[in-house]
Amino acid sequence: MLKRFKKCFLLASFFLASSTVFAQTQRVKPAVKPNIIFIMADDHTSQSWGIYGGILKDYVVNKNIKRMAAEGAVLNNAFCTNSICVPSRATIMTGQYSQKNNVYTLGDALDPAHPNIAKVLQGNGYQTALIGKWHLKKQPTGFDHFMVMDDQGVYFNPTFKTEKDWKDDGQAAGVLHKGYNTDLVTDYSIDWLNQRDKNKPFFMMTHFKATHEPWEYPERYHNLYAGLTIPEPVSILDFGPETNGRTFKGQDLEDLESRWEQYQKNPEKYWTTYPGMPFTIEGLDSIQARKKIYQKFVKDYLRCAAAIDDNIGRLLDYLKRNGLAENTIVIYTSDQGYFLGEHGFFDKRMMYEESSRMPFVICYPKEIKGGSRVNDIILNIDFAALFADYAGLKKPDFIQGQSFRDNLKGKTPKNWRKSMYYRYWEHSKDRPAHFGIRDQRYKLIFYYGKGLGMKGASNESSPAAWEFYDLSKDPKELHNAMNDPAYKQQIARMKIELLKQKEQSGDDDSGRPEMKAIMNSSF
Repeated sequence: MLKRFKKCFLLASFFLASSTVFAQTQRVKPAVKPNIIFIMADDHTSQSWGIYGGILKDYVVNKNIKRMAAEGAVLNNAFCTNSICVPSRATIMTGQYSQKNNVYTLGDALDPAHPNIAKVLQGNGYQTALIGKWHLKKQPTGFDHFMVMDDQGVYFNPTFKTEKDWKDDGQAAGVLHKGYNTDLVTDYSIDWLNQRDKNKPFFMMTHFKATHEPWEYPERYHNLYAGLTIPEPVSILDFGPETNGRTFKGQDLEDLESRWEQYQKNPEKYWTTYPGMPFTIEGLDSIQARKKIYQKFVKDYLRCAAAIDDNIGRLLDYLKRNGLAENTIVIYTSDQGYFLGEHGFFDKRMMYEESSRMPFVICYPKEIKGGSRVNDIILNIDFAALFADYAGLKKPDFIQGQSFRDNLKGKTPKNWRKSMYYRYWEHSKDRPAHFGIRDQRYKLIFYYGKGLGMKGASNESSPAAWEFYDLSKDPKELHNAMNDPAYKQQIARMKIELLKQKEQSGDDDSGRPEMKAIMNSSF
């Protein structure tokens, strides 16, 4: 009897222990982490996406952008904090403003030792890869594999550098690959996906060179827009500050035509090539010339952008074919906006809407409702925090931004920002250095006009000046209302908030006595 009791006791103990171990195993089993694909173009501005409306919406090739918008969420108010390629890319990697990551201008580089989100994800079980445009000059860190262009790269037959043959930008390195850049970047992104360890989640950054100048396009789009006249922005004939009260000249479309002319005179020695040559405005008056420049520029740009849409579709189709779509977060965005003839401009840099606004669409079937729109103010300092959140990680201390995961689910936190801070550092007389603040209705910009010794910035100062816009009444920023007495109290309030956010961002201008003098006389 005693033996039977002992035997039963031992069996009961065994099953109890086994069930306890099983329960513990069940409790600690990690959740399946989502994959993340971050697709980014260069200068692919919201006016040319079609999903934001505007004069180009019926002309752009955007089947796959619309596909993403239908399956996910579109950010209506995403902005960069410094509208120029290198600083914006550094901010996306680090979650920090320029004054924190020390990447202020095109001449700066991201220190490989600086913390970034790829390192964080790599250290927490993610496979990481970067394919395409890097543009931060020094060797990428935090990536198991990278395959990137030197500096800007070229559209046809580009050279790619990898971890096996890396040299910092400007030094000859890499292997030439025949084909069109946008197509190749997608090819190599898919190659990496095929070769990855399928037992681990992945984080892949696919960065296109397009739609950066010179807007070269593949042969398949050579005849796109042939015989068509593309609609013009209402401010295309803005020829100077006197038109709308803006306080700077800007970079007008005639500067672009001058580049085309220089290229045609000496194509072998010019810094780039341009499609669709020869081109001339000989014999045209100023209005006819600007309109002709615009038509060539915008058609080249949209043809170049069409190839991006093709390749977004290739990536989406790959995920679907391989059963990855449900558990993969896919983002498509641009490093900043771009002027497409608005105010008579091309390029970016300025705090105006066309330049500072970042188009952004995200798909994640498990969490994000298809066809949704988010109106909250989201900044590029927030992207890294979002990636960490999706990976199930606490936000790293170095990140200044906040995750907007709840915003994407329609649950905006009560303490979410109501306004944003912006600063552009690469001063020139025609496009002065400035900082400003924007909320859901108003924008206040202060042009301090000093190079402050920044790389690539001009030493020639421009007078300090202010601009103020009521975006509700003047969404295209056609009237500088700084001296309108109706906004006196609003401007005073925003000046106080501007200084507050400047400080909160870590932008204290310490060690810059010339800024202290300007601030004392202007605020």
